[in-house]
Amino acid sequence: MPRLQPELAAAHSPAWVAQSWISFFASSMAMSIGIWCLPVDAWAKGFMAMGLLFTIGSSLSLAKTVRDMHEATRLSARIDDARVSRLIAEHDPLKPAL
Repeated sequence: MPRLQPELAAAHSPAWVAQSWISFFASSMAMSIGIWCLPVDAWAKGFMAMGLLFTIGSSLSLAKTVRDMHEATRLSARIDDARVSRLIAEHDPLKPAL
């Protein structure tokens, strides 16, 4: 029976990573400057700033959740889970060490 090789994740290019970070910081800074320049009271600016921070945090959580769900479906993750389950099932904590 041939041995299955796990799929390797496609690596992102350095240009893509740089573009992602630059766009994240540029959009966050532009929104922050926009909130700062609003012609409203400080409490309204604070409320808008809290909304911006909550949106950024939720976006990061969503991205991590989607990534984790994708990784959980990969063949290698399922094989590793099966191995760990088997090791846990075979482990006897009362067995004396050799």
